[in-house]
Amino acid sequence: MTTSSNRKGVRLAFNSPAVLGFAAICLLAMVLNRLTGGESNRLLFSVYRAPLTNPLTWLRMVCHAFGHADWNHLLNNMMYILLLGPMLEEKYGSVNLILVMLAAALLTGLINFIFFPSTMLLGASGIVFAMILLSSITRGGEGTIPVTFLLVAILYIGQQVWQAITVRDNVSYMAHIAGGAVGAGLGFVLNRAGEKG
Repeated sequence: MTTSSNRKGVRLAFNSPAVLGFAAICLLAMVLNRLTGGESNRLLFSVYRAPLTNPLTWLRMVCHAFGHADWNHLLNNMMYILLLGPMLEEKYGSVNLILVMLAAALLTGLINFIFFPSTMLLGASGIVFAMILLSSITRGGEGTIPVTFLLVAILYIGQQVWQAITVRDNVSYMAHIAGGAVGAGLGFVLNRAGEKG
């Protein structure tokens, strides 16, 4: 019996550094939250009305996306991010995807800070919905809007508005809608830049 010296072993590929890095930070934030009895989420990983003179207020405007209320909250968001993120990172590049994620986190943080002063917001839902809308935009000719994007946007926004009106829970539908708007808007900008480049 002979064996081939050309046989290749299985290797792990660090295929999506922005997405994997984001997921790792979220995991570390959850572990830290558990170790501190929720104090790290309150201090760093959630956004709420606080004095603008406090530097942590500005940090929380973005870092709230790393925090999650519990393991189920974290796992639900990470499943979508790990499913959609690598495809988007391959298409748009790591830097552009990081910019989309930062924009979604910042917009949802600012909206919550301004309009929902008594509500503490945390989690990556805004980023998830930015990715959902961003993934529905495919390259078409200049001046075209993909029908798949229109269907996803109508169904998604309609569902979020309906749930915001009829369901009373701890889900921030505002974050979903704002994140989706970021994904849609930046998707068109990135696709237009790609067509010109």
